[in-house]
Amino acid sequence: MPVSQEDLEATIRNAWPIDHLEIIDVSSGCGESYAVVVVSPAFEGKLTLARHRMVNELLKSQIAQMHAFSQKSFTPKQWAADVQKKKEAQEMKEQMKSTIVESDPGPVTVVSDVSVDVVADEAIAKQEL
Repeated sequence: MPVSQEDLEATIRNAWPIDHLEIIDVSSGCGESYAVVVVSPAFEGKLTLARHRMVNELLKSQIAQMHAFSQKSFTPKQWAADVQKKKEAQEMKEQMKSTIVESDPGPVTVVSDVSVDVVADEAIAKQEL
């Protein structure tokens, strides 16, 4: 029997104070596979494994009815840092894309934004090493 997004949301919201919650049906709408992101102050002071166990225990009956379940759980401080990191990475990527496009002197034409994204992602990865 498929699990509904609404059921998952209600169960999670009734258990802990929630700062942010994302529930994504990754099974194309059939309710057999979900990915969730849970941000709660209830996770403060707990390691990732302990947070995952909390969520798994809470959703035990729903997870038993699913084909697949994945989760990410954050404290509010960790979530804010993750959002900021992604924002900075996106800004760097946009800056690199414009630099690549502006400095392309050769006869090779950028076919799409996707090819520029790949080049920018590779350049970012090299900088992080």
